[in-house]
Amino acid sequence: MAEDKNKNRTTVEIYGQRYIIAGTETSSHIHLVADKVDLKMREIQAHNRFLDTKQLAVLTAVNTMSEYLKIKEELKKLQQKIGKEEE
Repeated sequence: MAEDKNKNRTTVEIYGQRYIIAGTETSSHIHLVADKVDLKMREIQAHNRFLDTKQLAVLTAVNTMSEYLKIKEELKKLQQKIGKEEE
């Protein structure tokens, strides 16, 4: 139960639905993440008007993970490049 005391509870709205998010991040960070998810869902929906909310959420997750993995790989390459330059 000690863990629960360290968690912030923040109410956000994503794609017209309210959620209570519990986590150790600041409320402003949780709001930022929720805003980005909402924006991404709306961008995808604008190009795929016939998707239901579940399909839209999955596509948003897939797109977001793809972007994350690309950034992670780019970071790895940059770290390797920096490591080689320091030698």
